Order: sequence, then structure tokens, then C-alpha cells
Amino acid sequence: MNSNAPILVVDDEADLRQMIKMTLASKGHAVETADNGLDALSRLDQIKPSLIILDMNMPKMGGVEFYQRICDSEGRPRHPVLVLTARANMEQLFKTFNIDGFMAKPFEVDELLKEVDAIMRKSTDVPLKKKSSGLLRKVCIIENDPSMMSQFGAAFVGGGYSVIPAPNGMEGIERVYAELPDVALVKLKLDDISGDMVILKLKQMTKTHPVRYVLYTQKSPEKTLIASRIGSKEGIDKFVDISTPRDLLEAVTELFSEQGK
Repeated sequence: MNSNAPILVVDDEADLRQMIKMTLASKGHAVETADNGLDALSRLDQIKPSLIILDMNMPKMGGVEFYQRICDSEGRPRHPVLVLTARANMEQLFKTFNIDGFMAKPFEVDELLKEVDAIMRKSTDVPLKKKSSGLLRKVCIIENDPSMMSQFGAAFVGGGYSVIPAPNGMEGIERVYAELPDVALVKLKLDDISGDMVILKLKQMTKTHPVRYVLYTQKSPEKTLIASRIGSKEGIDKFVDISTPRDLLEAVTELFSEQGK
């Protein structure tokens, strides 16, 4: 099996599908996606995936039927399969299938990465390649708009960063504490807690104090003055009034340059 072949993510939840794609891409994997089994079958006409991450409950064609369609005459799938399902009690059923892994939703991103790593190692019998540039800098992006998260994630992955997504302030605090990224990018206006308060809480914790913090907001003339005052608060390494994802990427690059790293 070609370990450089893409991973195919098959799931009808757009946000989860994008999060998985962004997470795997940040670790150097090529990723293709499909939102149902029928779409995934058509993708198999174009690619030979190194792994299929398969949801069970989908429209048009669910995971069980898709699995059966990709099995050979002896009931073995032609590609490694990692099953995802919100129904944890289905694990016993899948033990009768020839799958390589099973994860119940919801799951932690770290758990998914470990499972993917284990399956890929088992399938190739060689360690996964690391990028020649060495360890990637990690950024945690705390953004409540899925569309913007997708755009920011793509920009930073393309810029050579490992991306840790968080959809709200409280989850962002948990992810920063657990992952200790090089920099946390925090949107000012979140649904549950303001971005400046997220940074304040993280700066108060010894473990997360060394992380660099960038507070950002969408460029808007009437908000600039108030936002910039908030952005000047102690603990915020940089405040950015952005128009495009590129603005945020350049701000982080500038931050590392200013601090000599």
C-alpha cells in the first residue's frame, strides 16, 4: 500500500469532516472527503486511499452498505477502514467486520491521530514520514465561525503550521492547556466568552503562561478603536484587525520574527 496515498474521510457532518481534514493535513497527510457512501464510491474511481475514515449514519448510502461494497469476495475490505459512529453500542457489531479501528463519537482529536498513526504503521510496517523541515509550529485557532475556521486552517496548514481548532472560548482554553501550542489565535467576539477574557484566563495559569497570544477581529471602522483598546490589554502579544486569513498568517510570522524565533 502506498503510505503517501490520501486518507478518505466519509462523513455527512460538514464541520466534523472539515475538522478531521484540517487536523490530518496539519500532520502532513493528504486528505480527500466525501459526505456519503455513494459519493465515497465515486471517489474510489479516482483514488486508492491509504485509509478510509468511515461514518455509519449517512444519507443516500450509509457506512454499512458502503463497507460491504468495498469488500472482496471473502469479505475483506480493499482498503484499511477506521469506523466512526455516535452509537458506541455498535462496537460489538463491528468486531465481526474486518475493520482496522473503531471510535465512538464524540472523540478527542489526539485519540483520532493516535488511531490513524497506529493503523498506518500497521498497514505499511514502517514509521510514518516526518516533514523534512522538522517539527511544525503549532497554532490553536479559537474561532466560532466554521467557514472562517476552514479558511484560517487552510492558510496556516499551507504556511507550514500544525493547526489545533477550537469552536468556542471554553474549549479553546482546554485545547491550549492540553496541547501547549506556540501561539493561540483568539477571536475577540466568541459565543460563550470574549476573546480577551480567554487570554486573561490562560495567562493566569502557570502552564499556559508562556504561550503567545494573538487577539483578532474582522476589520470594521466603527469597531477598530474599541477593539484596539481591548487588544492593548496586558497578556495579549498582538492585536490584529484582519480582512483576510493571510493577514492573520502574516501577523503570526511577524510575531515570531519580532521575538527572535
